[in-house]
Amino acid sequence: MPAIKIEVQGRVQGVGFRYFVCKRAALFGVLGQVWNRSDGAVEILAIHPEPGTLETFSGSLESGPGQVRAINVSPAEEPEIEPLGFSTGPTR
Repeated sequence: MPAIKIEVQGRVQGVGFRYFVCKRAALFGVLGQVWNRSDGAVEILAIHPEPGTLETFSGSLESGPGQVRAINVSPAEEPEIEPLGFSTGPTR
């Protein structure tokens, strides 16, 4: 299944942003994981069979809590094991 990596920069830690991402993922039927990074950014692995849905999902993150400064989207390798849903992971 197509996958993308999304990096969100700004004041996005400690404001409920990962919870917001999980709710948006459920809304769009996106699988994957979201985690805080040690540099203050949030990173997301998003998986969905339709690339257009991934694009819409990533665009919807701009309205999340905190102060989103930049969203960078890049292709990601398809995961070897398909996730069963969307989860929050530990800080990396």
